[in-house]
Amino acid sequence: MRENTMQTHQDLHFKLIIRNGDVIDGTGAPRRTADVGVADGEIVAIGNLAAARADTEVDATGLIVAPGFIDTHTHDDWMVFQSPDMLPKVTQGVTTIIAGNCGISLFPLVTDSIPPAPLDIMRGGYRFDSVRAYREAFAVRPAAVNVAVLVGQSTLRARRMGQLGLPASDAEIESMRQDVENALRQGAIGVSTGTFYPPSAAAPEDEIVRMCEPMKRLGGVLVSHMRDESDNISESIDETARIGKALGVSTVISHHKLVGKQNHGRSRHTLAQVRNLAETMPLCLDCYPYAASSTMLRPERVHQCDRILITWSAPHPEAAGRYLEDLAQEWGQTRHEVARQLVPGGAVYFIMDETDVRDILTYPDTMVGSDGIPSDETPHPRLWGTFPRVLGLYSRDLGLFPLERAVHKMTGLPAQRFGLERRGELRPGHVADITVFDPATIQDRATFDDPQQPSVGVRHVFVAGEATLRDGLPASTRPGRFVTSTLVKADQAG
Repeated sequence: MRENTMQTHQDLHFKLIIRNGDVIDGTGAPRRTADVGVADGEIVAIGNLAAARADTEVDATGLIVAPGFIDTHTHDDWMVFQSPDMLPKVTQGVTTIIAGNCGISLFPLVTDSIPPAPLDIMRGGYRFDSVRAYREAFAVRPAAVNVAVLVGQSTLRARRMGQLGLPASDAEIESMRQDVENALRQGAIGVSTGTFYPPSAAAPEDEIVRMCEPMKRLGGVLVSHMRDESDNISESIDETARIGKALGVSTVISHHKLVGKQNHGRSRHTLAQVRNLAETMPLCLDCYPYAASSTMLRPERVHQCDRILITWSAPHPEAAGRYLEDLAQEWGQTRHEVARQLVPGGAVYFIMDETDVRDILTYPDTMVGSDGIPSDETPHPRLWGTFPRVLGLYSRDLGLFPLERAVHKMTGLPAQRFGLERRGELRPGHVADITVFDPATIQDRATFDDPQQPSVGVRHVFVAGEATLRDGLPASTRPGRFVTSTLVKADQAG
């Protein structure tokens, strides 16, 4: 039924009216047919705007009009400068990205040297000595998406510590603590940890709490790539929760998954564990819709899965896009021996179970995050396909959850959990970040063997009312803004 609850606004002139679409507002509420009127970068009215006129009008008959998608887990910190049109994200309907995940942020580290893995995934970008410097650079050269940033634990350790394989000294912790305080005061929305990775693996729980002490006073979000997503995953969930509780902040488990065949099927136990913990603290998680992970190439992980796809290799660039099993056969060596010769490099690990992926996606407090690595020569298809895959395959085709709930996982839920003010919902007064898509045709096209294929079905994307995608084609506009969080109680001086 068409929405008729608001006045007709025939005396108003809009910059943009999206007409006759099925509005899914991001709250999880049922869709309704309505017009959306935009002026001065904000949503002004939602309802029957038949008598109103606008500079630009879009006919959305048969299409879904939704809030712009929020990619909660990215490594796009440098991509927004290197490829500011942000085609992998814009073509999916993404309007806001959260960068600085897994303990890896571009700041506050300045170096001409190649940093330790996995910091090397953002090659060429370590030139910002502070969040302020990054924020000012983005203001001068904005991208087609909005950017919110976390400050990364591994980056701080790489900046402040001489020996990454040891716990930090009191003096090193104090230096990192001051870095966290500065980052929050300059606009970071929180801290990401990456104790799974070598630069931070030696950091004990107490070091993390002490490093993040400013969050007790200033707030923010703690986002954790946990210490173990395999046999000791339950212990890692408990550790993450203890740190979040000690700091008193909203906590997010990054890309929740169960790694290794021996752990397949454990998601119902881990989700029950998260659900119980969430009754005592603000705890949620994000997930990408694939049963394969992607990260730095680690020879010690080869035994955990049968198939490994090489995404890049410094000593053997010709290996990108090849399967480790094929290389081992050609070279007449074991997979482990070949992997050792390919590092430093990256890989896709076919290491998860599809049933676990579906269970985790279905969990009510699971947000959607792509976790794509733009610098990979042959990236995981999640970089280009995550959001249409959730909407098309998992919601429409498999019926795991209604479309309204799928949109909520991409919009209203992350806006709430990360404190992204006036975003994530379609309502008057909110920023006009809007995605219009065809629910019948939206689908990912990127595959593991051909991963850089744009999705189909996203028709129009607007950031603050400016089109970044029109009729499925990039608009070459860059209206993105640096976004802060209401959960951070700092002055956030730019």
